[in-house]
Amino acid sequence: MNRGLDRLHPYPFQRLNALVEGVAPPPELEPIPLSIGEPRHAPPADVIAALSDPEALAASLGRYPPTLGTPELKTAARDWLVRRFRLPEDSLAPSQVLPVTGTREALFALAQAFVDARDRDARVLMPNPFYQIYEGAALLAGAEPVYVPCPEHTGWLADLDAVAERDWARCRLFYLCAPGNPCGAAMTVEDWRRLIELADAHDFVIAADECYSEIHLDEARPPVGLLQACAELGRHDYARCIVLHSLSKRSNLPGLRSGFVAGDAAAIERFGAYRTYHGCGMPLHVQAASTLAWNDETHVKANRAAYREKFDAVLPILEGVLDVQRPDAGFFLWPAVPGEVAADGQVDEERFVRELYAASGVLALPGRYLSRPTPAGDPGAGRIRLALVAPLEACVEAAERIRDFVHGARSHG
Repeated sequence: MNRGLDRLHPYPFQRLNALVEGVAPPPELEPIPLSIGEPRHAPPADVIAALSDPEALAASLGRYPPTLGTPELKTAARDWLVRRFRLPEDSLAPSQVLPVTGTREALFALAQAFVDARDRDARVLMPNPFYQIYEGAALLAGAEPVYVPCPEHTGWLADLDAVAERDWARCRLFYLCAPGNPCGAAMTVEDWRRLIELADAHDFVIAADECYSEIHLDEARPPVGLLQACAELGRHDYARCIVLHSLSKRSNLPGLRSGFVAGDAAAIERFGAYRTYHGCGMPLHVQAASTLAWNDETHVKANRAAYREKFDAVLPILEGVLDVQRPDAGFFLWPAVPGEVAADGQVDEERFVRELYAASGVLALPGRYLSRPTPAGDPGAGRIRLALVAPLEACVEAAERIRDFVHGARSHG
């Protein structure tokens, strides 16, 4: 058996289920889950229609799908990247795009492909807090995870100065969620420049998980992507740089399991060879529907508008109640919570989540379920993640219940 299996942590939602097991919210209150980032907005109608077409479905199910993707899908994804991130037309070929069955499986597979199992000193760096797939991928590839803090004083960006030189020297892969989950912080070109220079100096691959890049809250200032930064820096070969994009958040299609990786031609070619054996070809009808989604921006703009409306409604209710800020992108809030200090000297956000659920039926996610303790501290301690994925009215109701809960707790404190 792979010994890395023994080092895997329970998934955050397993821990959350255990935390609230046996807790019964007031029966007169409908529970409002804000714990999981599962989009609830309507998927684009033309995509649903394409998936439902009987002839297309019959043709798709009667054929093995091409692992490397149809020319139509690869071209649509490539053209979208060029438009969205203002890339030079001739800098990215469709062959530098590889469709994947959801970026989650691709994120996991990247470590298996890019970490040599014989390399006992390999390190995989990742932000802290982080998406737990990064950690599991590193452990099961035989590498040691290194947790790079994303503290408030850096604007919630990964603190590259906190990484020891020995870890840079051993780094083989750096996962970075940009904009971040759960903090929602976006990178600038200069932020990307520094990380790219480190990748060049130490010969590691940057895997930029950009699944939240299209849920930006300022329509005039979309987040800068890794490939965009490369282009602005004159790195038109995108060396050591890979981006991952998904239709789950952008197009409200988490069940479609559709995304792609793109970037460095040599790295994509090698990853494609790995996937030939991995056996994760995207069904043809899903590829056709995905092509439609990448070619349309109307539904994406409407999606962003709906999230902006939620933030505009919820933040005034929570300001002064929780220490909360509007993120650059994404649909999460990452507030510090009031509460009693636990034995470790931190605010006990687990207790806050459990008592909030018991009193109001609002379910949040404890911050430490998304982070790891380090000698410098635990960046998830004393925080919770709130996913504004429910309908607007439910998000407003949840914010009001949180406000009333905190006010009630203070009046009894």
